[in-house]
Amino acid sequence: MNDKFILTPHFIGQVEAGLLPLARSDWDVNQPDLAADSAQPRMIELFRPLSRWVAQTIQQGQRPVSVAGDCCSTLGVMAGLQNAGVSPTLIWFDAHGDFNDWQTTPSGFLGGMPLAMLAGRGEQTMVHGLGLTPIAEERIILTDARDLDPGEKLAIENSAITHLSNVELLLNYPLPDGPLYVHFDVDVVDVAELPAVSYPAPGGPPAAALRRVFRHLAQTGRVTAVSVSAWNPQMDGAVRSQDVAMSLLDVLLGKS
Repeated sequence: MNDKFILTPHFIGQVEAGLLPLARSDWDVNQPDLAADSAQPRMIELFRPLSRWVAQTIQQGQRPVSVAGDCCSTLGVMAGLQNAGVSPTLIWFDAHGDFNDWQTTPSGFLGGMPLAMLAGRGEQTMVHGLGLTPIAEERIILTDARDLDPGEKLAIENSAITHLSNVELLLNYPLPDGPLYVHFDVDVVDVAELPAVSYPAPGGPPAAALRRVFRHLAQTGRVTAVSVSAWNPQMDGAVRSQDVAMSLLDVLLGKS
């Protein structure tokens, strides 16, 4: 399958200059003028063109690969998939659950809420602004998520999503039929191997384990879209982190 890449060089709606050099010569860049002053309206303005790009890429028979500064970009990717008539199972790799809402979050950080938003829980401003239909919790597989806030942990336990605390459990997990959308937050990797992340959590799986799982997913032939929440290029260890993350992405895309 031919892959088409797009970089959204923003973090929670704000331009992150350090992300822009990550774009390779054949990548598209999602960098529209943003008129809104507050975070969620800015992200709606940002993710609408991302959604259109994803839909067009699918319609052209290619696979969209989104690289962005935070996990909220998944809302734009999912909206684009839906607009192209694709209803995938979502497999979410992350050190965190991203399943908070305004009642469970201890910090008020929007970047800790996008998976809950996608499931129709809590804050829905961006969901409505993008014309996104929340996905059934039964179509969500959250893996690792080793660093959960107390209320978030309870919400996950009481939900219908599948939480696999060990990423290698996916090797024998019976995946639902149909297309797969894989979201890869690079902070899922052991911080000793991929250190340049803004919200590190100790105890993650080694890159070798993720490589086995990504190869397994690639061999299904059903990975229809991929999104990546990138390393922080301004932190120590950024070059090493980029090398590890991109090598893992190559495996997921069936290139290695």
